[in-house]
Amino acid sequence: MTETPLPLSDRIALVVGASRGIGYESALALAKAGAHVVATARTQGGLEELDDAIFAATGKHATLIPFDLVDGGAIDRLGGALFERFGRLDVWVQAAATMGAEGLTPVSHADPRIFAKVEKINFTAVYRLIRSLEPLLKASDAARVVHFTTSVAAEPRAFWGAYAATKAGAENLMRCWADETESMPIRVAIVNPGRMRTQLRAQAYPGEDPTTLPHPSEIAPLVVDLARPDQEPPLSVSFQDWRAASVN
Repeated sequence: MTETPLPLSDRIALVVGASRGIGYESALALAKAGAHVVATARTQGGLEELDDAIFAATGKHATLIPFDLVDGGAIDRLGGALFERFGRLDVWVQAAATMGAEGLTPVSHADPRIFAKVEKINFTAVYRLIRSLEPLLKASDAARVVHFTTSVAAEPRAFWGAYAATKAGAENLMRCWADETESMPIRVAIVNPGRMRTQLRAQAYPGEDPTTLPHPSEIAPLVVDLARPDQEPPLSVSFQDWRAASVN
């Protein structure tokens, strides 16, 4: 008997923001599905823990690239480094985001330095990553991009100013880029995870019982499905709708 090949065998998958939460679970699931994972995050320790988990599950190591998304030059160098090592990129999962050290705050009270950092991580970094990674994605036979958004990008609310505005900007960048690459072998899926047991959610709602929320590992199968080269992903995906459809 021959073993059924894994759905992402020999695919190269970059996960940005892989040291915890949705990014961590996405990277682990992609590795279990056969992909070689390139994991980036600011925290070296978190990346090493991820690598340990990937090795325990698959017997293979990930490629770890620690850097801070506020460093535009590092993002530019990332594309060159990936080209030299792999020559292409098949999957890009954009999971990194921040609310900033202040958390929820009135727009008029936002610290300019913190606001600028939120803008760089949530918005400008996405533009620079698109610029750096597009040639690698074009070299793939079926590139898949999974970008995590938020409900406040479309429905902004009081005190969410910096996060809502920058995530809305990033989502619109992705939508524009998806339209631009329609004739290329690149497909973008913008995923709204909804309420989930993440550090960012805990920062926004410190009094909330995290056990009432879905664990980030629950969204990982969706990420694997969206990354498959043999399936055409939708542009917009709601985790709640996907989970409901899976149950039914």
